[in-house]
Amino acid sequence: MEKKRKKWMLQTKRADFGEISKKFGISPILARCIVNRDVSTEGEIERYLHGDWKQLNSPWLFKDMEKAVALLRENRQMKVAISSDFDCDGIFSAIILKKGLEKIGIQSRIYTPDRVAEGYGVNRRIVEEAVAAGAGILLTCDNGIAAKEEIQYAKERGMIVIVTDHHEVQEELPPADAIVDHKQKDCSYPFKGLCGAGVAFQLVGALYEKEGISSDEREELLEYVAIATVADVMELQGENRGLVKSGLVALAHTKNIGLRALLEVQELTGRDIEAYHIGFIIGPCFNATGRIDTVTKAFELLEETNKEKARILARQLKEINDTRKQMTEEAAKEAFELLEKNEKEENPVHIILLPDCHESLVGIVAGRIKEEYHHPTIVFCPVGDGLVKGSGRSIESYHMFEKLMECKDLMVRFGGHKMAAGMTLKEENLPELERRLNDSAGLTKEDFCPELWVDAPLPVQYISEKLIAELELLEPFGVGNPKPVFAEQHFHILTAARRGKNRNALIMKVANATGHSVDAVYFGNIDIFEEFICENWSEEELEKMYAGEPNEIDVGFAYYPSVNEYNGRRKIQIVVTDYCRINR
Repeated sequence: MEKKRKKWMLQTKRADFGEISKKFGISPILARCIVNRDVSTEGEIERYLHGDWKQLNSPWLFKDMEKAVALLRENRQMKVAISSDFDCDGIFSAIILKKGLEKIGIQSRIYTPDRVAEGYGVNRRIVEEAVAAGAGILLTCDNGIAAKEEIQYAKERGMIVIVTDHHEVQEELPPADAIVDHKQKDCSYPFKGLCGAGVAFQLVGALYEKEGISSDEREELLEYVAIATVADVMELQGENRGLVKSGLVALAHTKNIGLRALLEVQELTGRDIEAYHIGFIIGPCFNATGRIDTVTKAFELLEETNKEKARILARQLKEINDTRKQMTEEAAKEAFELLEKNEKEENPVHIILLPDCHESLVGIVAGRIKEEYHHPTIVFCPVGDGLVKGSGRSIESYHMFEKLMECKDLMVRFGGHKMAAGMTLKEENLPELERRLNDSAGLTKEDFCPELWVDAPLPVQYISEKLIAELELLEPFGVGNPKPVFAEQHFHILTAARRGKNRNALIMKVANATGHSVDAVYFGNIDIFEEFICENWSEEELEKMYAGEPNEIDVGFAYYPSVNEYNGRRKIQIVVTDYCRINR
């Protein structure tokens, strides 16, 4: 499959970068990067550079927060059933609520759905088990906003119901006693990007305030919010940035014995924890339990107090995730083959049915296809009784939730937001869904061309260790706060060699048009890079490149500067993120 070329776009946001540089004691380059992230006023820049979790808005701005807190406090003798979900956000929302309630003397127990047998969110079985266990309050987290029938059932069984959620509101609200979800139109909470754990964190903050507990007591919950926020792919802007920034520091020194065991198993002990480690190492271990095993293992790890037992559980989570990775690779390979075989790559919306895929993996596979083709993608698998379950991942110019709302009549159930959604429908309705979504897509060829936004042109001679250290002030990186991208148009490749266990690192020495040389490394698909060299120059020039001989290759690189430490030596290098040919 041919690599989808990115369209390079130079950020052109305007500001007095010199004045910002002087005011905040930073370089003009850093000032430009900050403004490029839509942070421009003095107050915003101050919060961006020095903000933490304590700059959260008041939890009392949430609609129904006063109701929710009053219901919990006035009925504190009742047991609380926390209705969670099976992903990272659900897991950590539940732990936050349980620990918060425990602190003020309220008994609670966590209930989760079986992903395969029951699907997402609260259900009748959870309600029945909670009632049988003597619970009088149903408290949802990371779900509930779309559970009208299930919550009606809980009310019929005599339960007080409090919904905390962050998903989009559908046509009708559930009949709960209190709904704490900032996506409600009449909710005055100003920041709309919190995940379920962020909402739970604010509920606990409101409870602590009423109980006279110091807000500092919430610090022990920060690592849970950080993991959920990054793993749920929320934008690292505004309040999320402060929560994750503080939470990463807390996670590196966590007192949670289970988390410490997982960090040890993943060889992260003693290291600075970055958002990357959550998104690609820690988060997937928790998500995998709910995907292909049982989510109870995740809760057992987080609540384990014995170090040796915690190590055993942590190793199990790692093994479950390793199995999930292998299953994902097989399912993704099949999905790509089906898409090409059916000649549907040009369809605006990619709809794929995988007959043998484990239903918990369809979202990951959809994400893989979306990344490769840059089309909105929904992957389905059969789940019995003539039904199929699907999970979708979208692109910036396509609001998946709104488009699916237009097809609501075809759904048994669905929910989601702009960039992702989950749904169940009859298999016989799948062709009609595909037809409607493609007919109404409203997308152009431009929408299918991924954009690479370059923060600034930066000749390599201007890179210094001081600049690299300063760029760390922009962390944590993630969705909504990407790692800075710099670019230079003309590089000659002086030497090149493939390295690494799987020969998946291209190590180069390159020189720009003024003759300044620097080490460079590329971790992308090197086979495709080699094809690019052969197509634009020749196979002979590629051979010269690898032989370290003078060659005609003249390539543009988008990159991020870093320091490579090896055997006590430090050398500046650029990490290449993309490449192109720019004619002189």
